[in-house]
Amino acid sequence: MADSERLILVSNRGPVTFGRDRQGREIATRGGGGLVTALLGLVERSSALWISAANSDVDAEKAGRAFPLEGMGVDTRGRFVAIDEATYDAYYNVIANPLLWFIQHYLWDLSNAPNITRTELDAFEDGYQRANELFADAVIDELRPDEDALVMVHDYHLYTASPRIRAERPRAFLHFFCHIPWTQPDAWRVLPPSMREPLLLGVLANDIVGFHTPRYARNFLLCCDDLLDLPVDYSRQTVRYEGRDIWVRAYPISIHTAAFERMARSDEVSSFEGPILRRRRAHLVVRVDRTDLSKNTLRGFEAFDVFLDRYPEFREEITFFALLQPSRQDVPEYVEYLDRIRELASRINTKHGNTDWMPIDLNIENNLPRAVAAYKHFDVLMVNSIFDGMNLVAKEAPLVNERGGVMILSENTGAFDELGAFCLTVNPFDVEAQAEALHSALTMPHEERIARNDEIRRIVRENDVTKWLEAQLHDISARRAGAPAERVGARG
Repeated sequence: MADSERLILVSNRGPVTFGRDRQGREIATRGGGGLVTALLGLVERSSALWISAANSDVDAEKAGRAFPLEGMGVDTRGRFVAIDEATYDAYYNVIANPLLWFIQHYLWDLSNAPNITRTELDAFEDGYQRANELFADAVIDELRPDEDALVMVHDYHLYTASPRIRAERPRAFLHFFCHIPWTQPDAWRVLPPSMREPLLLGVLANDIVGFHTPRYARNFLLCCDDLLDLPVDYSRQTVRYEGRDIWVRAYPISIHTAAFERMARSDEVSSFEGPILRRRRAHLVVRVDRTDLSKNTLRGFEAFDVFLDRYPEFREEITFFALLQPSRQDVPEYVEYLDRIRELASRINTKHGNTDWMPIDLNIENNLPRAVAAYKHFDVLMVNSIFDGMNLVAKEAPLVNERGGVMILSENTGAFDELGAFCLTVNPFDVEAQAEALHSALTMPHEERIARNDEIRRIVRENDVTKWLEAQLHDISARRAGAPAERVGARG
């Protein structure tokens, strides 16, 4: 991508949200999450416009026009899309979360849910599709002076925005990246054709479609083959649709390693280290997650319960520090899941603990400095997700760990492709294996612990977020230049 080229980023969550303080003065809060953090790397190298949903009244006041984002990247501007409350609720809380999220993480108990009723059908047409049209219209408006711009659309909220953009601005280059797993064709059969086909065809309106792993990219190709009966070339990783070859590629996302290491050395992180070290026993197990069903917190706690039963010599010598960020508490399934997490932690603490020792130190809060402090001192890190697009905790924590900590890693995380060889691999449903992995990690020779952690750090540093960005920009340049698909995209 040339430095002078115009870049338009599109995502549901943007880099900033505006509000007002008690004196009525406008204040800006930086957006969080891995997607926003990763995309900030793009705006640091190119002039960019970032289109996102208005998430406050002040955001809505700014909607419909571009405005400067001070102190963010190189000549970065923002633009908010105002979506009325009913439409946004249907788009986000009925279709995107939980319907699509559950499909793409294999979370539905199909004997009971979901039911596709008039509520879901209407929410798809009047909510999801309508919101995507509003995002697309904002992009179309911004493309008026420069139809050749690069448009990068992100994640499962925006599967159907690109066809409208392509129809109105056919010269724009459209790149789509999916930040969560892409599941196999049968998982998508939960949706009737009237819903799933617009989603799949919406993604195919892009020139390049990116995923975190080759497995997800292949699953997408299988869906195009099986569900749409489109010509798919698995060796070249392309789909033929409407006279175009769509490239399907894998780009494993990562973290800004230098910035994260600086954060780990900060005074704010240091202020949390003392309390953690004072409360830990001889051994510290750490997990840092959102309270999302896909993260598999309950089975992780159940494995710890089995471990304490089986290896009583570790009682009063170990603490399981869990820092869990509340997630989607407006979705009933998530409210119930958080309640179950609290109940199980309490039961295990009552069963094994005493007045001087609580086995599970459960903290429900969003506190990144405290999480990083825990990263530095874990002996065992548990990442046992049911399915995960990548899981950046698996890259952040070993990078700054100072104790030769061992990572227990689910084979169903995107991070497993890169890091699995140096972790203790577990199946996320196998509680027995997770309990034994805890014991293996805690009894592993010190030299092996150090060697494993050193290898993970090496991989994370060599494949930081800059490489993720450069791989995509390389393929975009090649695609525009007319390079054949088989000559590029070796990462996928």
